[in-house]
Amino acid sequence: MSGRELPGYLAAVWKRSPGRSDRDYREQSRLRNQWGATYLFAMFSVVVMGLTLSLAAKQWKMVVQREQEADLLAKGIEIQSALEAYSNTIKAGRVMPGEVYPLSLAELTKPPKPFLRKVYRDPMGSGDWEYLRAPNGGIRGVRSRSTSPPIKKREFPPTVRHFEGLPRYSDWVFQYPNASMVPVLQTPGGAPPAGAPGSVPSFPNPLVPPLPASNPPAPT
Repeated sequence: MSGRELPGYLAAVWKRSPGRSDRDYREQSRLRNQWGATYLFAMFSVVVMGLTLSLAAKQWKMVVQREQEADLLAKGIEIQSALEAYSNTIKAGRVMPGEVYPLSLAELTKPPKPFLRKVYRDPMGSGDWEYLRAPNGGIRGVRSRSTSPPIKKREFPPTVRHFEGLPRYSDWVFQYPNASMVPVLQTPGGAPPAGAPGSVPSFPNPLVPPLPASNPPAPT
């Protein structure tokens, strides 16, 4: 064994003591083994630290995505409700086919009766929404430009329950009307049929006696 096989200061000790004893040899072996164990421990610590940082980064990314996703739902539903209120207000007292849509989101914020608090941006990308235009150019809906898969897959609010199972954020279209708005069927008399949304169920009133039969049996 030569001094070239020893690291750093051990090689210097070798050169200063060419006639080493067995005790010196054992001491050098112990130091060399200790240095190897320290090196392995340091490498193991680096690997563990890297895995810990990677896991923490993934968890933080998930937290940020959940916040952005919740913000997307809140602002998208608010825009959708504003489009509905705008159309209903413009059509009030008028006979107009179809819906009426604004040409921009800024139009929904104008006084004296703003329908939207402010012009929101896409929470998933901090940019402009992708607008869905009506034939006359009005905005009938918005959606995010993000094609990332959402975390939320089910249990959506009733106004957007049709989002369940959609694979991308860009599939979440906030528009009026939409698939979650089931129309109420009307009977010829103008009232919704029994069992339909908006209908009033009929139950027997215990305070009102039942009507007598139209053909009561003859007394015997």
